[in-house]
Amino acid sequence: MTGAVNGEPAQSPAALADALAGTGYLADSGLATAGWLALRMDRPLFLEGEAGVGKTGFAVALAEATGLPMIRLQCYEGLDVGQALYDWDFPRQILHLRTLEAVGAERDPARVEASLYDRRFLIARPLLRALESAPCLLLIDEVDRADDEFEAYLLELLADWAVSIPELGRVAAAQPPVVVVTSNRTREVHDALKRRCLYHWVEHPDPDREVAILRVRLPEVSARLAGQVAAATARLRELELAKAPGVAEAIDWARALHLLGVEQITAAAAEQTLGTVVKLHEDTGRVLAHGLPGLLAPVDRGNSSRS
Repeated sequence: MTGAVNGEPAQSPAALADALAGTGYLADSGLATAGWLALRMDRPLFLEGEAGVGKTGFAVALAEATGLPMIRLQCYEGLDVGQALYDWDFPRQILHLRTLEAVGAERDPARVEASLYDRRFLIARPLLRALESAPCLLLIDEVDRADDEFEAYLLELLADWAVSIPELGRVAAAQPPVVVVTSNRTREVHDALKRRCLYHWVEHPDPDREVAILRVRLPEVSARLAGQVAAATARLRELELAKAPGVAEAIDWARALHLLGVEQITAAAAEQTLGTVVKLHEDTGRVLAHGLPGLLAPVDRGNSSRS
């Protein structure tokens, strides 16, 4: 199944890009090529870039395009192996033990203990589910939020695709999953992890591609309004805000303007809807200080026709 799109081999990066477009995700040639190579080479794909550029969306679209079930591990500070790999269902184990005691079904302590660590009491977390469910797509999202200790463990897993559970033994993947690792670069991820992967830096889309994304996601929005939103969003990203707006914010902005019946963005309409695209109070102040008319001035008039 690796390298397949809807059951058929992806013949080229362009074919993968077309399949991704069929899910509503418009990948540029660089990202489509990185994804295609990861599929064909059976290597994890490490996607790095600012928040909101579409890294997670790419993994979701790739799973849909390849027909693979997706398993997601959302990383966060303090994530440990027990939360990412497996844990034991202690309430069920206690209930099982009390049942044995009540009915007097088992008096051998060793056999009682062995029965407590049966596979039915094991809770498979995302990493173990990926080992047992392959073929699948494993998304390890925002790995930069996890601690160094978890990152070191992840290195072992990516190398062997197997894990030893002391009470049950070794569990190995029959087929390595397709893996997408994302990072917002809130901290530097160790080079050892990146060396295990193919690497691609994901940029914000240029205005033309953002227009195309807006039209795909919001077909009810006119080409004119989509062009204005894309141009204004590009200008917002140049203001060095603490949280630059991503594609999701651009989509929300375009949808809000459309719902309000706006056909051409004015300074008043932009200020009224600024909370859909700028999400920090300090950033709002910077945008207003810059001046909304200046933000809206460089609109691409080539997109002035209505659909």
